[in-house]
Amino acid sequence: MRRDPYEVLGVDRGADDRAVKKAFRSLARELHPDVNKHDPEAEEKFKEAAEAYEILSDADRRTTYDRYGFEGLDSRGFASTSHGFGSFADIFDAFFGGDPFGGGGFGGGAGRVQGGDVGVEVEITLEQAARGDTVEVSYDLVDACERCHGNRAEPGTPIETCERCGGAGRLRAVTRTAFGQLVREQPCDVCDGDGKIPTHPCEACGGRGRKAVRKTLSVDVPAGIADEQRIRLTGRGHAGERGGPPGDLYVLVRVAEDERFLRDGSDLVTVVDVPAPAAALGTTVTVATLDGDEEVEVAAGTQPGTVVTLRGRGMPAIGRGRRGDQRVVLNVVIPRNLSERQRELLEELRGSLTDENLAEPGDESLLAKVRRAFR
Repeated sequence: MRRDPYEVLGVDRGADDRAVKKAFRSLARELHPDVNKHDPEAEEKFKEAAEAYEILSDADRRTTYDRYGFEGLDSRGFASTSHGFGSFADIFDAFFGGDPFGGGGFGGGAGRVQGGDVGVEVEITLEQAARGDTVEVSYDLVDACERCHGNRAEPGTPIETCERCGGAGRLRAVTRTAFGQLVREQPCDVCDGDGKIPTHPCEACGGRGRKAVRKTLSVDVPAGIADEQRIRLTGRGHAGERGGPPGDLYVLVRVAEDERFLRDGSDLVTVVDVPAPAAALGTTVTVATLDGDEEVEVAAGTQPGTVVTLRGRGMPAIGRGRRGDQRVVLNVVIPRNLSERQRELLEELRGSLTDENLAEPGDESLLAKVRRAFR
């Protein structure tokens, strides 16, 4: 039986990406089968930890798991991309503290540096969340300069190899110690680790290769999205350095409250007032739904808290076509501010009532009905 990823990594549900990665690093060092040869279950535990990290380190997978569990991941086709062993860069990082393809100093050169992620919020209505929509978001980021395309040189001018580092982008300093020679590397102070120097720096960005800009994007919001879920747009974040990939854009979706509905997962709950005489005699009430107003029959003798279910009138589940239900709670309202004639009629009615009029065997209590409405 597959264990909860949060339990596997030992992190709480509010843990950020850094805490998740730190927990995986610790387990990877401890459980990797090439390191732990004493525990016969080390390999299986390592695979379990790697799968947990794959889920919790990816915004889409994590959101789907939080709402629907492993069944939601399987139904949306989130197959493991690493066959249970995490990405090579993550495992390398767990043991050696650096990405072999990034700026760890391996193989010479400063290495590529990935751009940072950007976060932005957008608010939508419940109707937009129900049908899905396209919204525009604007945000500030550091992007590659459009004039020089990130190479830092004025268009048409040459770019020369840095004489200081010979194009390596890094400088080595050798220090003799009691334990032998100690070699240290640091980015070149002339080319800033790029290995090349423009003869004429770009006038638009001052030779930096990147500029602060404001962008506006159209974002597709999937039908069924819930409040505080995030949408990840790969490669829409800050530009990388030295040829590194850009970061990602995370759009935090806020679903505004709707005074007509209370959302309960994929279901909607609505409360409709029914005057007591109408509930006793039977009537028809108008109920607001996401598809427009709908007439609902109220049976004679309806009691407070009675629930009428409208099938398929709720919210859709992300990635699935089926919609939830809308539960209509009938709130029987007692009349106020009675006239003399109304009071006389009610007194006459009260005097004529018997136990048979007040309750029937097997009737649910009001508390039981309310509990059932919010299940």
